[in-house]
Amino acid sequence: QVQLVESGGGLVQPGGSLRLSCAISGFGLDYYVIGWFRQAPGKEREGVACINAPDGTTYYGDSVKRRFTISKDSAENMVYLQMSSLKPEDTAVYYCAAGVSRDYLLAPAGPWNYPYDYWGQGTQVTVSS
Repeated sequence: QVQLVESGGGLVQPGGSLRLSCAISGFGLDYYVIGWFRQAPGKEREGVACINAPDGTTYYGDSVKRRFTISKDSAENMVYLQMSSLKPEDTAVYYCAAGVSRDYLLAPAGPWNYPYDYWGQGTQVTVSS
């Protein structure tokens, strides 16, 4: 059974750092596109970071470039989102998602509109003083 479980969210001060984890079961992540998304109340879901596991290519939303880093640990079947220089605007529920990696789909769709088949339940990140 496929399952994605996010963890690591919580309350952090502005300027602080936090690492989110996505634990994947039911499939090996290295055949998948893994994305991190976030959604704040009253706002649309926003793509944050994405990794195409087969070749390691990464993508980042404009608002988080230079601050967030996505990475994977194939042995542990884990994907991480390292967040630094956090701002109040980063406050949201963060979700990880997975879809089978196919270049002919990724190229036209891009990382944010990719057909993700599986989603986690989300973890809350609150950046506040």
